[in-house]
Amino acid sequence: MRILDNSDKHLLPVLPDIVSQELHKDVEKISFIGGGSFGRVYKAVLSDGETIAVKAYRVQGSQYEEAEQLTLLSGNTSVKMPEVLFVYEDEDTAILAMSFVEGQNVLSPMFLLKNKEQKQKFARDVVSGMLQWHSVTNDKFGSLGEPLYDNWYDYYKEEKQKPWLSSLKELSENGKFSKKNLQLLLEATELFNSLPEEDTKPVLIHGDLNIMNIMADSKTLELTAFIDPCGSMWADREYDLFQLRNMWGDAYGLYEEYKRRAGSSEFTDFRVAYYASVHEAAMRLKGGLIVPVWEELNNARLKKEIKKLKEKM
Repeated sequence: MRILDNSDKHLLPVLPDIVSQELHKDVEKISFIGGGSFGRVYKAVLSDGETIAVKAYRVQGSQYEEAEQLTLLSGNTSVKMPEVLFVYEDEDTAILAMSFVEGQNVLSPMFLLKNKEQKQKFARDVVSGMLQWHSVTNDKFGSLGEPLYDNWYDYYKEEKQKPWLSSLKELSENGKFSKKNLQLLLEATELFNSLPEEDTKPVLIHGDLNIMNIMADSKTLELTAFIDPCGSMWADREYDLFQLRNMWGDAYGLYEEYKRRAGSSEFTDFRVAYYASVHEAAMRLKGGLIVPVWEELNNARLKKEIKKLKEKM
C-alpha cells in the first residue's frame, strides 16, 4: 500500500494538465470542494462549460476500486450517482474523474435545522435507494469481482476480523492504538463469535453510506445523490447499516427507518455496533484518516450494546 501526497500543493499544479490530456478539454477553473478518509475532491469547470468532479486518492489503486463500485451501484439504484469519466495513475498521483452531482453533503450542520417531515422524507428516500441495492443478490459473499465464501460469517471473520484484530494488537503493543479500546474490541469479538449465525443472502452494499456521502438540496433536504462508495461488496445487508449511524446520522433516523422498512434480527443492534467499532479502528490499517470523536462515539454505543446483550444471556 503506497500513500501518496494529495495536498493542494502537489495536486493543483498537475490536475488541470491530467484532465486536459484525458478529456481533450482545457480546465478553466479548479477548486477544492471537500474530502474524506481516503481522498480529496476538486470541482473543475472545463472550456466547454461542463463541470466535473476530480478525486485524488491517498492510496494508490483506490481509484480503480471506486470506479468499479460506482459503475455497479449506479446501475442498481434510482438515486443519482456520479458517472465515471476516466481513471488515471502515475508514480505520484491516483485520480478518478466523474460527472458532477448537485447538492451538499448532509454532514453540514445546517441540515439539522430542517423540520421533522423533511427529515422523515429524506430518511425514506435514502432507505429506498439502499433497498434497491439490497435486492440485488449473488451466490457467494466477498469482493465484487471474485466472491468466494458461502457463509457471511466465514467471510467476515477470515477477511476482516482476524487480520484487523491481529494488526491492531501489534499497533497496541507499539503504543499506536489504545489498550483500552483494544480490550473493548476483544471482549465484543468474543460475544460476536458466540452468537448464533443467521442464514443470510449476499447482497450488493455501498459500504460507506454515512451522511458525508449523501447529497441533498440545501433548501429542502431533498435527496439528490449518493457518492463515494468504499468497500462495496457482496455482503450481509446488516454490514451496510453501521455507517448510517456514523457522525450525526441518527438525527435523521436513517438506521431506525431501515429497520422499520426491512426488519431486523434479535442481535442486529449489537452486530451493527460491533461492525462500526472494528471498522473505525481498522482505518489505521487502511491509510484512512482517524477522527477520535467518532471512534469514541462508536465505542460508547458498543459498550451499551455489550451490556444489553449480557443482560439477555
